[in-house]
Amino acid sequence: MNDQRPVGELLRDWRRRRRLTQFDLAGLAQISTRHVSFIETGRSLPSRAMLLRLADRLDVPLRERNQLMTAAGLAPMYSERSLDHPALHEAHAAIELVLYGHEPHPALAVDRHWNLIAHNRAVAPLLAGLPDFLLARPANVLRASLHPEGLATRIVNPGEWRAHILHRLRHQIDTTGDPVLQALYEELAAYPAPEDYDETELPSSLHVAVPFRLRSELGELAFISTTTVFGTPMDVTLSEVAIESFFPADAATAQAMRAFGASLTPDDPAQGRMRDGH
Repeated sequence: MNDQRPVGELLRDWRRRRRLTQFDLAGLAQISTRHVSFIETGRSLPSRAMLLRLADRLDVPLRERNQLMTAAGLAPMYSERSLDHPALHEAHAAIELVLYGHEPHPALAVDRHWNLIAHNRAVAPLLAGLPDFLLARPANVLRASLHPEGLATRIVNPGEWRAHILHRLRHQIDTTGDPVLQALYEELAAYPAPEDYDETELPSSLHVAVPFRLRSELGELAFISTTTVFGTPMDVTLSEVAIESFFPADAATAQAMRAFGASLTPDDPAQGRMRDGH
C-alpha cells in the first residue's frame, strides 16, 4: 500500500477508522484539539516524536507508520527484512520452534495477507488432495479454506466456518484498511455459499470457540485455533507474521492426531527449515 497523500490526511483517516473525534485523539495524546486539527489540515507538520505518539495512540501498524514518516518528509522508522535475513535469525528460529513443537497438532505461519509462510507436518493431511493452483506459492490459506475446489467440500460446518472467516477478515480490514485484504474479502464472499450459511447468525452458543470441522484422510477432525504474534516487533515483516495453532476440539480428534504423531519419524532439519513467503 503506497499512499502518497499528505501526512495530515493519512492521520485523519486513521483517526476516523478508529472511530475517534479530534477531541478524543487529543486527550489520548495529551495535546490540544487545536494541535490535532492543525496537523490534519496541514497547517502544522508533526515532529517525529509527535508522529510516533499519534501513531501509537491510533494503533497504526508498523508498515503504515513508515508511510506516515515518509509523508511527513522523515526517514522510515522500522526496517523491513525477509524472514531469512541474519538479523531475524532468532525470530525465525522461534517461529520454527512453535510450529514443530506443536506437533502432532497442525500449526502454520502466515503473512498479513494470509499467504502461507510455513507449516508443520501435521498440516499435510488437512491439505491432501487440494488442486495445485491453490497450493502454488503464495498459497493463501483463506482461499484454500473457502474455495469451491478447496477445503470447502470437506468442511463439515461450512456455513459456520465461512461466517467466521468473513467476519474475521472484515475486522482485519477495518483495523488496517488494507486494499489487498479488501480484494480478498470480495473474492471469498463471491464464492457460492453453503445452504446453512447465514452471515447474520451467531455461532452456536454450545461452542467456546468456532470449531474447524474437516473430513480428512485421518477421519473427521475438529479443531479450535489460537493466534500467536510477536509482542514487541521492530521489523515490519516480523510484525505481520501470525502463527495459527490448532488444538483438538474433541477426544476423537485428539486420538487421531496422537496416532498420526506416532507415525512421524524424527524430522530432518534440512526438511524442517521454514521457507520465507515474501
